Amino acid sequence: MGNDSIKRAREVLKIEAESILNLINKIDDTFAEAVDIIYKSKGRVIVTGIGKSGLIGKKIVATMTSTGTPALFLHPVEGLHGDLGIVTRDDVMLAISNSGETEELNRIISSIKDINVPMIAFTGNINSTLARLSDVTIDVCVEREACPFGLTPTSSSTATLAMGDALAIALITKRNFTEKNFFKFHPGGSLGQRLMAKVRDIMISDERIPKVMPGTTALQAVSVIDEKNVGFVIIADEENHLLGIITDGDLRRFIRTGVSLAGKTVDEIMTKSPKTIPPDKSIADTIEMMQKDEITTLVVVDAEDRIDGYIHLHDILGRGGTIKISVPV
Repeated sequence: MGNDSIKRAREVLKIEAESILNLINKIDDTFAEAVDIIYKSKGRVIVTGIGKSGLIGKKIVATMTSTGTPALFLHPVEGLHGDLGIVTRDDVMLAISNSGETEELNRIISSIKDINVPMIAFTGNINSTLARLSDVTIDVCVEREACPFGLTPTSSSTATLAMGDALAIALITKRNFTEKNFFKFHPGGSLGQRLMAKVRDIMISDERIPKVMPGTTALQAVSVIDEKNVGFVIIADEENHLLGIITDGDLRRFIRTGVSLAGKTVDEIMTKSPKTIPPDKSIADTIEMMQKDEITTLVVVDAEDRIDGYIHLHDILGRGGTIKISVPV
């Protein structure tokens, strides 16, 4: 019995290793084009996928953000229900699907095409719907899964993960991302250690905070969102206590109900328990929280729930991955 288990485990590792090695010949000008698109982008890489592809996508996001490429994971279903509002014209979309025929994924890709966001696909089917919808298609096809039934994503997910690593590391070279830059993300030289900078060091505060009082009309709140151009507005009382938040996604979800915004106040449509973070939290904790909750903005509050400011992913990661603060190394 033990010998059978050892034999099978070795077989699995051999199949998965071969799947990665077979990707080498698929690295061509198309891959280089994908690197250039991301490098030239002024925004983030929005990675999307569902199921096992989604889990691989989250790991690719983590690798990119820790090596100088601002990235964010967007769940396709959440995207279809309002979170598509996080995508801007400056971003790049990286969609992952082995079959290339995932309905929810292809629906979100079709929607994003309207705002001319460059599309990169990781797929095992270069003739799929996803491949046709994308500007650049990276072939991650494998000959077989390690699963004896050929059903459970094993070799295919391993190959996709490896291709994501290849993309992230190629971008390191392209950006001339140095060891010093890396230590800014990982003080002490090892992954997982906290950045020593605090939220208060880079949060946006004072008059730059998009903020309105309770009772403000929804249409006035929309004007503030447009004016500040950060995708949300915070609702606070006269003593600056946080009462709620309205995001672009909240507005889209409300509009889809068919009810007019006219005559509505912020109190009726705001999210009353927005995600918050204290000013003394580390940047590493902040990034982790953003990735876990799949959000790009956190309201910064003190111990009495008064608003100190807000922090956005863009304020943590600049173009080329340089942190906009001086982090001790």
